[in-house]
Amino acid sequence: MIEYHDTEWGVPVHDDQVLFEFLVLEGAQAGLSWSTILRKRLAYRRAFAGFEVERVARFTPKKLESLMLDAGIVRNRLKIESAVKNARAFLRVQEEFKSFSEYQWRFVDGVPIQGGIRSMRDIVPSTAVSDTFSRDLKKRGFNFVGSTIIYAHMQAVGMVNDHWLECFRHGPLSGKRKRRS
Repeated sequence: MIEYHDTEWGVPVHDDQVLFEFLVLEGAQAGLSWSTILRKRLAYRRAFAGFEVERVARFTPKKLESLMLDAGIVRNRLKIESAVKNARAFLRVQEEFKSFSEYQWRFVDGVPIQGGIRSMRDIVPSTAVSDTFSRDLKKRGFNFVGSTIIYAHMQAVGMVNDHWLECFRHGPLSGKRKRRS
């Protein structure tokens, strides 16, 4: 968790394959801890063809059955089926917008939202932006993309900088430089 926080969480991502990976992982996380999913991340990469969306979109019912036997991932049929359904919807979005990144980042006008977390009271599970993004994804045929899941996704891929203000990662990800003494 520390390495993930220190190197990955909140860093803006524009690579479609990585964005797809996070959509799958965030959907798998629903009802579980993020640490559980991080421990299974390598198994997910193996099971879901390195998150190559075109390959996942072609998964057959036989492949889905084999994934149900894979102890390395969360063996929830709905979540596994959702990854394939979402891969197909992801491809449609790429076709319409040239990339999923272009589609996704338009919800924040291409610029990360800067959170101002000073205490536990400032932490929210969702926002109006994640509500809108979630609704749009659902209209496009995605599932396991509720507003809370999408807000976590937005945080993970840097659409929102929700590092605490005192966190050493907040400043570098805010685009602001610290003044020298």
